[in-house]
Amino acid sequence: MNLGLTGGMGCGKSTAARCFADHGLRRIDTDALVRTEVLTAPDVVACIRGRFGHGVLAADGAIDRARLAGIVFGDDAARRWLEALLHPRVRALWQAQLRAAPEAAWVVEIPLLFEKGLENRFDFVVCVACSPSLQLARLEQRGMARTLAEQRISKQLPLVRKTELSDFVLSNDGTPDFLRQQVSLLVARLGVAR
Repeated sequence: MNLGLTGGMGCGKSTAARCFADHGLRRIDTDALVRTEVLTAPDVVACIRGRFGHGVLAADGAIDRARLAGIVFGDDAARRWLEALLHPRVRALWQAQLRAAPEAAWVVEIPLLFEKGLENRFDFVVCVACSPSLQLARLEQRGMARTLAEQRISKQLPLVRKTELSDFVLSNDGTPDFLRQQVSLLVARLGVAR
């Protein structure tokens, strides 16, 4: 069984994914794949440098993700260009992992799952949601300025729409234990517990 896991920034997707992994599901974090594999590929670095210049590179020649984000979240055309470069590559990586172990139960974290039309690639889609005020507070706790957090959130499908489109919704306005309990109940309901 393959679960697609989505939600807004700061809503707790990674925490929920770890809870699923604790129940024996194999976890794929697509943001981590972008950071560790896609953005480190020499051809991708060359494309990004060619489009945005050397200012998006760190001293060691790697992509400076914060500088790049500062550009693309303020320029929709640049963001769409970057997504067109990165998303097919990261999709190929996670799909290869699923194909390599089709008998396994998987949870795949994809922030832009609905935005990229990936919902039909999964048996079920699970959305992690929380209140907008808590979402912003969590992003600020991570060191993100409120204006930047609001800007990034605005580039995603509204959270209420993601919850409407999902098969299951996990509420993450409570304690970590409350989220773990919801995951445990869902895993039992779906019959994917180890």
